[in-house]
Amino acid sequence: MKYFGTDGFRGEANVGLTVDHAFKIGRYVGWYYGARQGKKARVVLGKDTRRSSYMFESALTAGLVASGADVYMLHVIPTPGLAYETLDGRFDCGIMISASHNPYTDNGIKLVNGDGYKMDEDVLELIEAYIDGESEVPLATGDAIGSTIDYMQGRNRYIAHLIASANFSLQGVKIGLDCANGAASSVAKPVFDALGADVRVINNAPNGLNINVDCGSTHIDRLRRHVVEQGLDVGFAYDGDADRCLAVDERGNVVDGDLILYVCGVYLNKHGRLTAGTVVPTVMSNYGLFKAFDQAHLAYETTQVGDKYVYACMRENGYSLGGEQSGHIIFGDIECTGDGIMTSLRVMEVIRAERETLSQLAAPVKLYPQELVNVRVTDKDAAMNDPAVLAAAKEAGEFLGDRGRVLVRASGTEPLVRTLAEAPTDELCQQANAFVLKALEPYRAE
Repeated sequence: MKYFGTDGFRGEANVGLTVDHAFKIGRYVGWYYGARQGKKARVVLGKDTRRSSYMFESALTAGLVASGADVYMLHVIPTPGLAYETLDGRFDCGIMISASHNPYTDNGIKLVNGDGYKMDEDVLELIEAYIDGESEVPLATGDAIGSTIDYMQGRNRYIAHLIASANFSLQGVKIGLDCANGAASSVAKPVFDALGADVRVINNAPNGLNINVDCGSTHIDRLRRHVVEQGLDVGFAYDGDADRCLAVDERGNVVDGDLILYVCGVYLNKHGRLTAGTVVPTVMSNYGLFKAFDQAHLAYETTQVGDKYVYACMRENGYSLGGEQSGHIIFGDIECTGDGIMTSLRVMEVIRAERETLSQLAAPVKLYPQELVNVRVTDKDAAMNDPAVLAAAKEAGEFLGDRGRVLVRASGTEPLVRTLAEAPTDELCQQANAFVLKALEPYRAE
């Protein structure tokens, strides 16, 4: 794919991703779904809180309407809320404007099909061909021009769906929420309020420039301090579009996606709700998680990094739980994409049912030290195919032997090569990574 990566069309706003791109995406999508069914397409549109999201919202809307589609505008909503409403409202497709955990200067356009899943690649290829001028689509005229509908009730339905998914009360539970000044800012607190929790929220005042800035799941230290200083029972941090969630236990320790998979996996298996007794993590999950799964008699099937690979494995095999260390967790029995707020509700279900603290529930997992180094490169594909880099990765693995492992992969959304070393000590991690970092030197971007 030329423009669409593993998580949509991403880039710096008006540099890598421009309003012209957004307009053309809207033009093609509006025409494609209308032409395919012989009537006006119905498209639902959401965004996060970045300043540029409003610009892209206008461009997409103009393109969609110009091609004859009716656009239902959810405005600011988490990405999983957009996916939920696409399916629940029986729309032809959904479009989300967000760059997730990236800086506010970036943005992205993600498309989901009518089933709420990531858009089929053959459709994305058609859109890319249109962007590059390889095809033409007609403009709508007269009453065939589309309309825009303010669709705030769609967001309200999503909030109601989250509340209804919880069959427990949180009365008397003190919960901290870090909304990353992003899409969770107007959704998370009402959900926990409705369940009776004593909610203490931070970073829920978006101004278009402060999304993910020293807050949220990518900068969790502030929530850790908040939980300890306020004497809270638990804390949850979301990313910019709220499809990820990391937790903080009552002692201020981070409970990442690996630990959440363990806590929820053991609980679901105990109650006969974990299909085939199997969890689906990625190859980036901590070695200590796999050891803990073995001790808990849980099976696991690893995938490539990326929630789309996790969900593809879950969908193909009927598995009910999978996710990533980053906090992108999918509960396959109730959703088709990661949902940070839903994840926090599922963790609270375990805490309430087991009558244990989060630190107690996560205690059996002994995580190995990891060192992840992100190297900004001039050409990530060339770097990943360089024999010298491949040989260095192999040499690093041989250096660690059965003491650990090294994983080298390209980012799906940024010009980065990531090298991850995992070993019993931090020093061994650094020594293993050094092999790969030296080989990547010719590709480093200034």
